[in-house]
Amino acid sequence: MSKTALITGINGQDGSYLAELLLDKQYDVYGLVREISNLTLLEPILSDIALLHGDVTNQTSLDTAVNEIQPDEVYNLAAQSSVAASWGDPVATGEVTALGVLRVLEAVRQHCPDARLFQASSAEVFGNVEEMPQRETTPFCPRSPYGVAKVYAHWATVNYRETYGMFCCNGILFNHESPRRGIEFVTRKITNGVARIHNGLDTELRLGNLDAMRDWGFAGDYVKAMWMMLQQDEPDDYVVATGEAHSVRDFVDIAFSEVGLNYEDYVVVDPKFFRPAEVNFMLGDVSKTKKILGWEPDVAFNELVRMMVLVDLEIFNSVKSDNRSIFGDLD
Repeated sequence: MSKTALITGINGQDGSYLAELLLDKQYDVYGLVREISNLTLLEPILSDIALLHGDVTNQTSLDTAVNEIQPDEVYNLAAQSSVAASWGDPVATGEVTALGVLRVLEAVRQHCPDARLFQASSAEVFGNVEEMPQRETTPFCPRSPYGVAKVYAHWATVNYRETYGMFCCNGILFNHESPRRGIEFVTRKITNGVARIHNGLDTELRLGNLDAMRDWGFAGDYVKAMWMMLQQDEPDDYVVATGEAHSVRDFVDIAFSEVGLNYEDYVVVDPKFFRPAEVNFMLGDVSKTKKILGWEPDVAFNELVRMMVLVDLEIFNSVKSDNRSIFGDLD
């Protein structure tokens, strides 16, 4: 008998990869989406999944979805997920990324308490890190409204697990990227910029702190860890990372090198892209996840950067004949 899964945020980067993974495992996959029009990443699998209209700011929509579907597993990936955007609208970030999680937990508790729930926590909970590398027991010290919201969500998940005996897991996800990453994130901004410069549309790429260090992995690998957490005998929290840190400068260097260019000729450091409170170094200790789940990342950092550059170049070339693209007008 196949299992049933409900994914909030199914039309985002992680949601689309997770949906594909679960379909491969013969799940019946349902997704909660706020905007039916924003389904680009799901187009290859739209006929294989069922979508429900709703969002994590609306308790009724969550209650209805969970009650009707009675899922075996719930993956809460919905969030306002941009650290930079959280400074622009901290209240909305808290409403979605913090209280939204509480609403999902309540919907499951009230209508389907035996379901297993995954909550997408974040390395941003560590913020101004007090331990290197960061592990499941590292103290939280968030440095942005997004990080603060994720701390709330993380502890709410732990509290529901301990208070109600629910099977709830936090996956403390370090930075994970892919060609499906939104253009507002620095990694995709870089690979998009490389494609534009390579094709003569731009002459520079303006970025913030090039020396910030991050533990970057491939989103397609990370969703496997999400699924593995919910297959265990007991619920727990796990760091998902690669155990390697690289700078933004490293990312930029590899991306420009892929098209035979020297990034120093094109990249301009612009102070307006610096965070109000910078997080300079993040590195995950993934030993617990590897030992208990048996999870290993498959895509190396260099492969990830090259993958993203090549896909952006392919996207550009595929629409070039139409004289327009996601990169802007081709004048």
